[in-house]
Amino acid sequence: MPQDRSGTAPLQFYYKFPDPLDFFPGMLYHISTTETDQADGMEGGTQNMDDFDRIFLTGDKHGDFCDLIRDSLRYGFTERDLLIILGDVGVNYYGKAFGGSKDRESKERLSQIPSTVLCIHGNHEMRPTSREIGDQYRRIEWMNDAASIEDAFPRLVFAEDGARYRINGRDFLVIGGAYSVDKWYRILRRFRWFPDEQLTDEEMDSIRQKVKSHGNREDIILAHTCPLDRRPLECFLSGIDESRVDTTTERFLQEITDSIEYNRFYCGHWHTDKQDGKIRFLFHDIVMPDQ
Repeated sequence: MPQDRSGTAPLQFYYKFPDPLDFFPGMLYHISTTETDQADGMEGGTQNMDDFDRIFLTGDKHGDFCDLIRDSLRYGFTERDLLIILGDVGVNYYGKAFGGSKDRESKERLSQIPSTVLCIHGNHEMRPTSREIGDQYRRIEWMNDAASIEDAFPRLVFAEDGARYRINGRDFLVIGGAYSVDKWYRILRRFRWFPDEQLTDEEMDSIRQKVKSHGNREDIILAHTCPLDRRPLECFLSGIDESRVDTTTERFLQEITDSIEYNRFYCGHWHTDKQDGKIRFLFHDIVMPDQ
């Protein structure tokens, strides 16, 4: 069975600050202009499977896939399995910097896992629809909704915020993004920070309408961060003035979870592994739905 360390003590102050990807030598790339260009249609085709044999979920990787590759061998991942990484995957961080080689190397490492990998949007990576890297991706229909893939890495699927995927007879609603508490640290040191890290007002309105049209009932929610009242206080970073942290995404998730019925909520972001009611925080752990 997948590893589950939710019974252990929470990881305190483990949030990587700044992102470890920032420390590659020679990194002198400043704020990314990553406004997104959302296409109305999906002109890139369809990529669907009838069912996956197994579905796994895990948390932030930030480009470090060593443990994940090892665990994929331990659990016998195959091309018939689906792995969901709940944001801050670490494969769309550098973009065109270094000729695109850094992100390409990360994607090559992640592609050593034989399963399909569904990547949720976090706050330390570009969206595949961003102007900088959008030409690398094509938008497709995947599991009854929109997603993006890169032809060179077809098993890496990038979820679209607000998408509801129908997988193995269950609905998975995606609400990615979060605020970066290390925003100004990264900007001042000329590390990469992405202005579209959180949802736009239009995206939030679209999600509100989507859940309303679904009868205010959702099965599984896949997010990067958590509702406001479920923030793990033990994971707050010392030295951060919490009164200046933008909690737009957490407040939106609070609004959504307060207004609907849902079965399970999975998130990353906080670099901890624990269960809080219906909400499962994931970092190192690998779990299956309903765990």
